Amino acid sequence: MAQSSDSPLPQPPSSSASQASIVSVAQPGNASACLTHTSSLGPWILDSGASDHLSGNKDLFSSITTTSALPTDTLANGSQTVAKGIGLALPLPSLPLTSVLYTPVGLFISWILKMPSFMVILPRKFIWSNLLVLLRRSLYGLKQSPRAWFSRFSSVVQEFGMLRSTADHSIFYHHNSLGQCIYLVVYVDDIVITGSDQDGIQKLKQHFFTHFQTKDLGKLKYFLGIEIAQSSSGVVLSQRKYALDILEETGMLDYKPVDTLMDPNVKLVPGQGEPLGDPGRYRRLVGKLNYLTITRPDISFPMSVVSQFLQSPCDSHWDAVIRILRYIKSTPGQGVLYENRGHTQVVGYTDADWAGSPTDRRSTSGYCVFIGGNLISWKSKKQDMKLICDNQAALHIASNPVFHERTKHIEVDCHFIREKIASGCVATSFVNSNDQLADIFTKSLRGLRIKYICNKLGAYDVYAPA
Repeated sequence: MAQSSDSPLPQPPSSSASQASIVSVAQPGNASACLTHTSSLGPWILDSGASDHLSGNKDLFSSITTTSALPTDTLANGSQTVAKGIGLALPLPSLPLTSVLYTPVGLFISWILKMPSFMVILPRKFIWSNLLVLLRRSLYGLKQSPRAWFSRFSSVVQEFGMLRSTADHSIFYHHNSLGQCIYLVVYVDDIVITGSDQDGIQKLKQHFFTHFQTKDLGKLKYFLGIEIAQSSSGVVLSQRKYALDILEETGMLDYKPVDTLMDPNVKLVPGQGEPLGDPGRYRRLVGKLNYLTITRPDISFPMSVVSQFLQSPCDSHWDAVIRILRYIKSTPGQGVLYENRGHTQVVGYTDADWAGSPTDRRSTSGYCVFIGGNLISWKSKKQDMKLICDNQAALHIASNPVFHERTKHIEVDCHFIREKIASGCVATSFVNSNDQLADIFTKSLRGLRIKYICNKLGAYDVYAPA
């Protein structure tokens, strides 16, 4: 079905007396309007001469039969698609269509995006009149292209039997009957596959080869600015090249390194010093350093501090960022080590610098979580509201069965926590400051203290001289 365009595109000059009509693809869901001749949608043309009727809307079918003898159809742009079923379709109750091929929506999306693109030539030095050109290669992308591509990719991955993670839709996983697993991570068209099911991984690769033009780059070494070093002792994730590129861009490769991130005796506040002449430079540099925290837990706290002054940065804030760069200069290849320690115990540390902000007295919270002795998650964040209790009071409430009037607003959540504590699933305990690994996410520390906690977190510089 097609709809004649209300305002056809300008036609190129032609010596032929007859010219083809300009038509546009009917939008999904307009079939009923077409068949009932809804005037508000413009004049419709019902094409009854198609060799095969196709539909990607499964709801239109009253019955679908799956058979191995389904045909391969060639679409208007020359691409081919294999039907997934054939049956009786009812676009209207009074209009049954027999032998309609069911083709999943994803294939129709890829067909629509592959249709030829037209554009009207824009004036340049000369005046062009009503010229229409066919683009052999577009220099722009359609707004719906990323979503359409991901829908297409997801359908191919799920066709293999993989499930999409509810926590992150860019992660897919599969578990076989032997307990072996496959994990897939996709970022646009960059794909990482890992897992214990080696046979399944090879079959998944072949599955991709039959659907996409893919290239196997072998063992993972570099992904989105993250370097992966694998050995018999474990895997190290670092961003050495990314860090050195930042130092080179800012002209700090020759600067003297320091072993501390921030001066513990200095508290940064808004309006401290002269405003920067180019605040955009400050924002860009802070944004780049924030990406470095993916593999550098040691710089999480100072980055959370300097990120608070993006709106109106001053020279004192810029000096703090420069000091962070000088610290990175001392260990540009530092990353996180992951190794097999023979267990999967979950351990977490959390801390807060009670009312540490000098401007509004809000606290900064920090935490780090380990699985099997390997650091998998960490964060440093200034709290949204003022905290009126400390860690000791929170521990007492979690284990004390008596509620008070001022704590009833957290009763529902606290019931869940108490159930886990009572069952032995979770154990809470006070951690002395000397052993508190989350200390690095809530305050400025001295050099030796930073090195001690980094070793406990599994953060090492594998490129440092022995």
